[in-house]
Amino acid sequence: MVTSALLPTWVDPNPAPGRTLAAKTFQRMRSDILEGRLVPGSRLRFDKLRLRYSVAFSPLREALTKLAEEGFVVLEEHRGFIVAPVSRERFIEIIRTRREVDKLTISLSIAHGKDDWEARVRASFAELSAGPMTSSDREMDPEWERRHRAFHASLHSGSGSPWLERLCLLLFDQTARYRWLWFKHLRGDRDVIAEHREIMEAALSRDVLAATYLLRRHTDLLANPLLELVPAKANEQNTEPKRRLSARRKQNGP
Repeated sequence: MVTSALLPTWVDPNPAPGRTLAAKTFQRMRSDILEGRLVPGSRLRFDKLRLRYSVAFSPLREALTKLAEEGFVVLEEHRGFIVAPVSRERFIEIIRTRREVDKLTISLSIAHGKDDWEARVRASFAELSAGPMTSSDREMDPEWERRHRAFHASLHSGSGSPWLERLCLLLFDQTARYRWLWFKHLRGDRDVIAEHREIMEAALSRDVLAATYLLRRHTDLLANPLLELVPAKANEQNTEPKRRLSARRKQNGP
């Protein structure tokens, strides 16, 4: 039996001293999963994790439990934890859900957001556009991804619904593993900053139709090219992405 949940975990910004280590371990493991350092489908063995994160059993177990609540790891009965697999089926489900939740939440923000909401959106876009997407090792810059997340959060922050805002963030983060795959293999010359600027301008103009259309297009420009690259089934993940990428390169050239 596989156990996982899709409700976002609330992380106390000021944890008690005894819980700080578990919170730090949770954040480190979460980053390692989102950025692909912990491979989808790989087994998370406590002995190796204790060495990797230099923590004891208790904070490690607490971190894994929170990651399971967010859907980033999966608990298999009698077998322990694994990193949640990636697959086309899972990706399509995430994208479909994200489209609907994003549409509802940004519509509420446009309808109810006040001056402070507009200020947050402008400020977060200024931060997003200030730094490069690419790090010195030609990977996606984690700091840019943090600002990217903050911008999308700001768009939804005027909705008046903390639950919807948390769900939007969870779905954004669930997409992150696929976004790193897109950045590595399929980025091309897409102008991501211009896409975000258009979304911001439509939202601040209180144009619901334009904002929801542009937000959906932004998501689809990530999702559609990836559908051929992501393995159809979770158990194909170790070989299928490489085969599909190789075939795509043969068709399109280097």
